[in-house]
Amino acid sequence: MAEAHQAVAFQFTITPEGIDLQLSYQALNQIYLSGLRSWKKRVSRMRNSVIKGVYPASPSSWLFVVIATLVTMYMHSDPSMGLIQCGCGSSLVFSTLLWLSLILALRFCLKLLLSYHQWMFERHGQISNTTKVWVTLVRLFSSRKPLLYSYQTSLPHLPVPAIKDTLSRYLESVRPLLSDVEFKQMTELASQFESTLGNRLQRYLKLKALWATNYVSDWWEEYVYLRSRSPIMVNSNYYGMDFLYVTPTPLQAARAGNTITALLLYRRKVNREELKPVGRVPGTVIPLCAAQCERMFNTTRTPGAETDVLQHWQDSEFVAVYHNGRYFRLWVYCAGRLLSPREIEYQIQRILDDSSPPQPGEEKLGALTAGDRIPWSQMRKQYFTSGVNKRSLDVIEKAAFFVTLDDEEQGMRGEDPVKNLDCYAKSLLHGKCYDRWFDKSFSIVIYKNGKNGLNAEHSWADAPTVAHLWEYTLATDAFQLGYTEDGHCKGQVDRSLPHPQRLVWDIPSEVQAQVQRSLAVAQALADDVDCHVFPFRDFGKGRIKKLRISPDAFIQISLQLAYYRDRGGFCLTYEASMTRLFREGRTETVRSCSNESCDFVKALEGGEAEEQCRRLFQLASEKHQNLYRLAMTGAGIDRHLFCLYVVSKYLGVESSFLKQVLSEPWRLSTSQTPVQQMELFDLKNHPDFISLGGGFGPVADDGYGVSYIIVGEDMINFHVSSKYSCSETVSKIFISLVMELCCLFSVPFSYYSLEI
Repeated sequence: MAEAHQAVAFQFTITPEGIDLQLSYQALNQIYLSGLRSWKKRVSRMRNSVIKGVYPASPSSWLFVVIATLVTMYMHSDPSMGLIQCGCGSSLVFSTLLWLSLILALRFCLKLLLSYHQWMFERHGQISNTTKVWVTLVRLFSSRKPLLYSYQTSLPHLPVPAIKDTLSRYLESVRPLLSDVEFKQMTELASQFESTLGNRLQRYLKLKALWATNYVSDWWEEYVYLRSRSPIMVNSNYYGMDFLYVTPTPLQAARAGNTITALLLYRRKVNREELKPVGRVPGTVIPLCAAQCERMFNTTRTPGAETDVLQHWQDSEFVAVYHNGRYFRLWVYCAGRLLSPREIEYQIQRILDDSSPPQPGEEKLGALTAGDRIPWSQMRKQYFTSGVNKRSLDVIEKAAFFVTLDDEEQGMRGEDPVKNLDCYAKSLLHGKCYDRWFDKSFSIVIYKNGKNGLNAEHSWADAPTVAHLWEYTLATDAFQLGYTEDGHCKGQVDRSLPHPQRLVWDIPSEVQAQVQRSLAVAQALADDVDCHVFPFRDFGKGRIKKLRISPDAFIQISLQLAYYRDRGGFCLTYEASMTRLFREGRTETVRSCSNESCDFVKALEGGEAEEQCRRLFQLASEKHQNLYRLAMTGAGIDRHLFCLYVVSKYLGVESSFLKQVLSEPWRLSTSQTPVQQMELFDLKNHPDFISLGGGFGPVADDGYGVSYIIVGEDMINFHVSSKYSCSETVSKIFISLVMELCCLFSVPFSYYSLEI
């Protein structure tokens, strides 16, 4: 009752002498401090808006232009060529207009500079004079310290490739997968498409590119993610893992305290725009689009009958917590200040010590987010739009993020660490199918033994954005916040903090019945996933670079050979590449199965001479790098064809060519998780603090999902997924083939005489 009393700012009673007003100064002080935090954030946002609005100039440069104008007038010179009549007012107006014109000119020049991508195609150590001049100019224009979103208006728009070029690259990509007859038919279809419907669709697409910020991203988000009516668990969401060898503390509440604090410190950096909006490349730094950061926190995906909607709130002072079948609201701010890690640990421990049972229907309610989208949409619309259910659902959806206090232990532990690592991956990917809220932008999982992990919804952003967040969180947790000798969080505790609030539900039998149906769908999907995680420590990119081969190309060629030996043929291969060199860019597909990679595999399997295999291996590597560069610079294949297909649907016309292209299955879906912030801590002096990266479910029912992270110089972590229901795919066998081939490839071309 004490907390409830303090929640009332004032009370009054009517007496014969009049009204007796009783003010609670503590409560009024809390309101004042919370409001002060809100106004500080508004002022900060306004300040940042001005700074990034005039970038690459500075707000102070306006004063310089004004003074320069007044000085020239004092010297009886008219810089306005007659536009300034007289007086300081007209001089200020002219100076301001001149200043704005200079800003636009600078921004236009910076945009032209950032449209230059030829540097990506130059050989290492062979930089052209043009690129050297470009690097100098980019550094000159970027000399001021940029905010997170400073470059947004200066980034170039994603170009629409010529339809002839896209079709030519497409036919080249499918040549090794088709017989001569099939390829001739596909060539005829492509030619017919280009000469008839293709050019018409292309004109509409160019019109959109002129009008929209990015001609791909909005349609990609809507049609690939939000309009999907199948479960997003396993099919879309992905996961990130904790350190492999180290658990900073075995105390669940303490790990939760530091993890939540680190995430909120990252959110503060995002809100203040203190993150660097650049990606590192040899010799310089270039800006990457930061638009995906905007919806990282306080965001949820809400279901709809035909399409889902992403909802984002400006701020949230609490997180939603799930433990032992109950949902809680945990306030992480008090009187306008962020709680200390020790205070959050204290609050989390209160939740862990709460022995109250779940309310009827509460325990497995999260299964609605794991099953099909239409039933969840119907239940939400009918039973969660008013009353206590709406208020409780609002808490979950408006929370900064979702936290699960898992009652299991996970990690590479026990007598069978390999199997336990696979269980760890499956737990993060789907859990019990009801103890995660899969609609949240991301959910944090804290296990009983102190291990943690992350499950992320895919529609709002791609994995590199979440990986950046997770890298920061793990490093801040272990090296900045730290723990006491007995494993607790550091900091002081205000023990008068109000208890975390239990969410109240009134879940009717109809909803409970649908929860069971959704759970059955999700459980069948989860049980079918075969996950295998393998930390490969024989070597890493250090040895690969000595072979003068791209580490990514090395792994991709290994995957092609492993698939050939596993399945006896080649398949359409998807490798994710980013297009964040362009405004609002997301991803493009690198079709890793090329003519060159197939020629190498066939030569190696056919017992060709060592010199021939050496040459083909080098050609395959160079081809892969070129494909990756084309994808990054807007000359990819699949996003262009996807958008042409969307236009055809809007026009109500059918294209047999596009229909066939879009229906081709990706039996090998791959992705590299980039390590982006090596400066967070010294990996050489702390080699055990290695993150395992993360993974995702298989895209095709008869295919593999492969994620890998190249950590430091001496380690590569692999995550492979497939489906038990397909007798031809076994994750463990596939990754063992990859490992064998990687080991053979690492010996410079002496493997040709070896037999496997």
